[in-house]
Amino acid sequence: MSSAAIRAIRGASTVAARNSLYSRGLLVSATSRSFASALPTEDVVLDRYVPPTAANGVNGAATATATADRLPNDERERNALFADEAARSMGGVTAGVRHDWTKEEIAEIYQLPFHELMYQASTVHRMYWNPAEVQQCTLLSIKTGGCTEDCSYCSQSTRYKTFVKPTPTMKVQEVLEAAKRAKDAGSTRFCMGAAWRELGNKKNAFGHIIDMVRGVNGMGLEVCCTLGMLNAEQAKQLKEAGLTAYNHNLDTSPEHYPNVITTRSYEDRLQTIANVRDAGISVCCGGILGLGEKDNDRVGLLHVLATLPEHPESVPINALVSVKGTPLGDAEMENDDIGNVDAFDMTRMIATARIIMPRTMVRLSAGRLSFSDAEQYMMFSAGANSIFNGDKLLTTDNPEFDEDQSLFQKLGFVGKPAHKGPTVAPAESSGQVHITKVEGTQQQQQQAYA
Repeated sequence: MSSAAIRAIRGASTVAARNSLYSRGLLVSATSRSFASALPTEDVVLDRYVPPTAANGVNGAATATATADRLPNDERERNALFADEAARSMGGVTAGVRHDWTKEEIAEIYQLPFHELMYQASTVHRMYWNPAEVQQCTLLSIKTGGCTEDCSYCSQSTRYKTFVKPTPTMKVQEVLEAAKRAKDAGSTRFCMGAAWRELGNKKNAFGHIIDMVRGVNGMGLEVCCTLGMLNAEQAKQLKEAGLTAYNHNLDTSPEHYPNVITTRSYEDRLQTIANVRDAGISVCCGGILGLGEKDNDRVGLLHVLATLPEHPESVPINALVSVKGTPLGDAEMENDDIGNVDAFDMTRMIATARIIMPRTMVRLSAGRLSFSDAEQYMMFSAGANSIFNGDKLLTTDNPEFDEDQSLFQKLGFVGKPAHKGPTVAPAESSGQVHITKVEGTQQQQQQAYA
């Protein structure tokens, strides 16, 4: 980019001026603006380049499968490879990893005409990921019911009369046998959930969970847990046992949250996420659609996720599966905002998440049974690249393993292997993606004299 273009960018202080620069090809995205404003201007050089193609000795095949074509599995290691990357562009769409999103910017994306939102999200997805590779996860309830929380959607709360009957924590061997069945069926990540408010002083139960984590990890599977609130020491012990990821959803926006849950604060959830992140465990954090929220609450949830110090490794997007006996389940007939989630709602949420968190896995989670294969394909096209499989998600129904294998075969998908990073995006390795990098002058000079 020429010095004249950079000077023009610095001077583009109004929307009209910025739009003029976009149309003239001098300004690529808000991502580049954020990098340019964050670093000393005299040390910033924006350099657009095209990655090497197969002709130059780099594999540019449509589906990369060799180990050399895979990125690190640890998302921190993976993201560190792109620390000097400001933006990616392809097909007239530009995206980049940012943590300074405003609600207004996210709302503007969320409210795009559906056809445009789909195009942008699908293009971003192909710039950063192999769209044919989808992670398969299995979720097992290792301790069902008996929870003291008042989550108004949850069938496992002791405050509501539902079909769920409390059961004790499963034996370690039972869990390991379930993990083996999941692995045999094609899952590469095994998630264990317990209906607790928090681990607290459950030392005996925690010891068994540590054994479960070690055992599942020893099978070659990635391991995830969702056990309620965690303190820093518990997170550290789970990491040492081999835990890959920890799920702790925010559910909805901070503003709507008190209408759904009162026994645990939003800040409590954020603190658990911080404890998990600080222990070096991957964060899995998303939300639920159909809790009586409005569009601005969905935008608010995405805003919180996209402005965390590190984007979650994975963001599950759930559609409420309402249960009779819970407050939301009983109110569904009287409130159109409760449980009324269609494929377009899910796709719009997934697409927006993909655009604002391009390096995050977006997981198509609860409620998938209510969507046709064609509707699920629309969600995958919008950027979903992970699913839960198996006939149960805690206490709600989910597609059978065989159905998902048939769907994968129909759509031409392959599963992501356990403990291996994602493949390099075929669009990148084939030279279709233009990457804008930010480098300091001193670093550039060192490279010149090397």
